[in-house]
Amino acid sequence: MSQKRGRAAKHWGSRFGIIMAVAGSAIGLGNFLRFPGQVVLNGGGAFMIPYFISLLLLGIPLMWIEWTVGRYGGGFGHSTAPGIFHTLWEKNRFIKYFGLIGIFGPLVIFIYYCYIESWTLAYSFFSITGKLAAIKEQEAMCSFLSGFQGIEQNDFFATLYPAYLFFVITFFINISVLYHGIKKGIERFCKIAMPILLLFALFIMIRVFMLGTPNPSKPDLNVINGLGFLWNPNFSVLKDAQVWITAAGQIFFTLSVGIGVILTYSSYLSKGDDVALSGLSAVSTNEFSEVILGGSIVITASFVFFGAAGAREIAEEGIFNLGFVTMPLILNKMALSQFFGFMWFFLLFLAGVTSSISLSEPAIAFLEDEFNITRKRAVTLFGVVTFLLCHVSIFFIKYGVIDELDFWGGTFCLVLFGTVEAILFAWVFGIDKAWDEIHHGADLRIPRIYKFVIKFITPAFLLIILSFWFIQKGLPVLMMRDVAASNQPYILFTRLLLLGIFFGLGIMLKIVWRKRQEG
Repeated sequence: MSQKRGRAAKHWGSRFGIIMAVAGSAIGLGNFLRFPGQVVLNGGGAFMIPYFISLLLLGIPLMWIEWTVGRYGGGFGHSTAPGIFHTLWEKNRFIKYFGLIGIFGPLVIFIYYCYIESWTLAYSFFSITGKLAAIKEQEAMCSFLSGFQGIEQNDFFATLYPAYLFFVITFFINISVLYHGIKKGIERFCKIAMPILLLFALFIMIRVFMLGTPNPSKPDLNVINGLGFLWNPNFSVLKDAQVWITAAGQIFFTLSVGIGVILTYSSYLSKGDDVALSGLSAVSTNEFSEVILGGSIVITASFVFFGAAGAREIAEEGIFNLGFVTMPLILNKMALSQFFGFMWFFLLFLAGVTSSISLSEPAIAFLEDEFNITRKRAVTLFGVVTFLLCHVSIFFIKYGVIDELDFWGGTFCLVLFGTVEAILFAWVFGIDKAWDEIHHGADLRIPRIYKFVIKFITPAFLLIILSFWFIQKGLPVLMMRDVAASNQPYILFTRLLLLGIFFGLGIMLKIVWRKRQEG
């Protein structure tokens, strides 16, 4: 392969555009639904200590690594992890196959994420039309969600048709954005969607802060104490290793690191484009959205109306219940509930789309780069294949298939991929060379302590997380010990499907690289 550095074929239109796109990739349903649920389930303010430690030692270093590695690989004409990994370690002919995780992981997440995303569009419609406003009880709201998802048939929904219709609309919106390319599609959409999303979130946060003490008979359930639940630490909880692992997992999930998306996005940068300040800006935007907006809205509102124990009980029933069950009930107690309900779910929809289009990009870039086909043909092929794959999530949701896809695509692959790229960057590519590459064209000088963190702390942290998982969870997960017997055939089918996808990608990679070597 030629080592002559050239300009990548695709480019962003502006620094603001790339920051909005990467921030949009990170700002998704995890910020406003997953994060509040994790905080509530893991001791409130106690969770924030390992969360911020993980951010400093894992999230920010990995964000800088991925921005830098992506830009470096893009200079050699590669926009996906297999080719980019090869540029870092040319002497190892197998390393590109580890890079397949950076295509496989986002693809797996997309085939269930797009369906969940469509729920937010549906709930936007149900809010503005008043259908949700008529529901006043928690049990009824749970039944509404289950009926809509097709988990059960009830008085609200007799068929899956409404959910399927909104899925098709959501899927079409995603493909339409991708079809228009980097500048006119992804960048343009994110530059419009992100400000609207943040404005809606700020507006709802201010309204939540105005709640005061809505129930005079329970004066302790107020906004101040709700914020205290989020920020007051409980140090005794820090002895629980699971809290630390969960916090690290949330950082991976929320920043979209360890997934291959940022590698692809940053490969569209030019050699002189800044990655140090831009990467930090993307992290800051995401953290503002997650902690300040998402946490303050959902956790504070849930505490005010249900208390800490009540909020935890709701979250235990499902990680998304605080968003899809609790928030509608809370908003229904406010004036202009239909309007606020629409704002809440539409900002979730915008956050979902900015994330799902980023999940699509590694696979599309792989088809473009390695098979030398046009953008439109690549998007069309991706759309056909993923549309069919999404049906596994739609029709088998009640058998735990989405949880299975989320574990392998959204948890295990993230940590494994992040570990590989951190070791490649700091030890194979070389920390001195890596440090110079980060600062090439940089407007920000990164504190030198991070050179030590990137070389030693981040890889060690990741290896510890992987080791603990294999020791504590590996065998039970593989043997499906915690899976109900009735669900095991569906989980086994899902795992075989995932193996088929991974090996299919491997065969495609082997074919195109063999042709490249022969040529």
